[in-house]
Amino acid sequence: GSSLLTGPEGLMAKERENLKRLKCLRRYRQRYGVEALLHRQLRERRMLATDGAAQQAHTTRSSQRCLAFVDDVRCSNPSLPMTRHCLTHICQDANQTLFKPCQGSEEVPCDKPVPVSLAEEPCCPLHLRLPPQLYVPEQGLPGPQELETAPAELYLSAAELQPSENLPLEFSD
Repeated sequence: GSSLLTGPEGLMAKERENLKRLKCLRRYRQRYGVEALLHRQLRERRMLATDGAAQQAHTTRSSQRCLAFVDDVRCSNPSLPMTRHCLTHICQDANQTLFKPCQGSEEVPCDKPVPVSLAEEPCCPLHLRLPPQLYVPEQGLPGPQELETAPAELYLSAAELQPSENLPLEFSD
């Protein structure tokens, strides 16, 4: 609005009225004097309070370690977000419902935590049971040695592969 001609020769009455409204709207919610000073101080205090709280939450969160003890020594791994245990010891938390220990097999027991999925018994990749094989190869197909011993009369000569009739070629313009 400051680049507009503001003299009486530059604007018509309607344009002057619009310019006056624009200037009023620009000043509508601005604070002046003591009110502006107090508002700026309040904003600075809020920024310091929220930045301090965010910084404190970040340092507290990143410094938390797993609460599990292995052979009377506390685990040094960082805990998972929103929990008190690391991924290795998450199954020790009785309140969590996202992980279950792998059932393993009879020969190789396993207690590795795995995420709960739609499967009834979630397993780690080592103990994952594959579905039954859908494709079963047929037993009646000949092997490579059987193809080599095929009789020679099954093969056609080069003369037999040539067409026996000459068909006229028709060109259409």
